[in-house]
Amino acid sequence: MNKPELFRRYLIFISGLFFTGIGVAFTKHGDLGVSPISSVANVMSMKFPAISLGSWLIIWNCVLIIGQIVILRRDFKLFQLLQVPLSFLFGVFTDIGMKMVSVIEVHSYFTRLLMLFIGIIFLAFGISVSVIPDVIMNSGEALVKAISDKTHREFGYVKVGFDVFCVIAAIALSMIFFDGKILGTREGTIISALSTGIVIKFITKHIRSRVERLIHRS
Repeated sequence: MNKPELFRRYLIFISGLFFTGIGVAFTKHGDLGVSPISSVANVMSMKFPAISLGSWLIIWNCVLIIGQIVILRRDFKLFQLLQVPLSFLFGVFTDIGMKMVSVIEVHSYFTRLLMLFIGIIFLAFGISVSVIPDVIMNSGEALVKAISDKTHREFGYVKVGFDVFCVIAAIALSMIFFDGKILGTREGTIISALSTGIVIKFITKHIRSRVERLIHRS
């Protein structure tokens, strides 16, 4: 792989992070719950609003990276530390997205659902664009892969377990911080968990060839 191609791969990956951040912002603004992996950061941003959602996502992603190091130990590859600056970029993109969507008035439940579904589409598109270049995994999926490799369990099953863990952790934190109330985790979290993977497969099927042409163009 030559340097121009590698550059294009990372550029496309970063553009995917941007769309993913916009997706998180839409779901957050809809206030029906964010995706499972963002749910802990969402609750923390509600408890400590002085720190932005994007900043909490950076912190959460760094926690996930530390988790990989603990699990993999010597098997953790140094290039995986690229997840750290990429996590910072993702956090910045999310905060940019939050400013962009803040002008949208959300009053009715229909509008909240619309924001959720637009967010899921952006999220799925961003993930698809990030995965196709095949350069580095995001911290959440990298942690799932680390657990899968060490326990010799199928990636898909570990991913489901990880998502459930994130939701339970978010609910627990909410109940601790907000006097037993469940905030930040609602029906939108379940809808996102059930539908995002399906939308990712659909989008990836239709954009893979175009993205790969961009990567391999001379």
